Amino acid sequence: MSLGKVLALATLGVALSSSASLGPAQVAVEVGVAPVCPYGYFDYAPYDCAPYGYYGPDWFLGGIFVGAGPWFHGHPGFYGHVDNRFDPHHGYNGPLPGRGEARFNHFHANEARDGRGNVGNAGHEGGGEHALPGFRGGGGGGHRR
Repeated sequence: MSLGKVLALATLGVALSSSASLGPAQVAVEVGVAPVCPYGYFDYAPYDCAPYGYYGPDWFLGGIFVGAGPWFHGHPGFYGHVDNRFDPHHGYNGPLPGRGEARFNHFHANEARDGRGNVGNAGHEGGGEHALPGFRGGGGGGHRR
């Protein structure tokens, strides 16, 4: 490499390293208000209302849904039982409640998920959870993994 190329590269390196640095990019995501659904909403967009029977009692504290997706406000490590047979991603095409509609169906767990839709271990069996959310206040608030 010639002396001119070496000097040109050195000058370019000094110029680039001494130029003003750009600030970090700022990204803001606003999710808005969580949907108001009688038994909670699915943990994926468009966050449709889930039918009664999808979420088990450990998703409800004092009758209030702990949330899912961007509105999840359960404790870190939470895994609660769901019955994915009521999930449209698993082929369910039955009735979904409208916002504010009455409750229906019964709960029989076959899977545990965290508030973001990831499958995991709730730390206890979900087969015996048959309470209506809101009437018993939940089944212990879920468990940490």
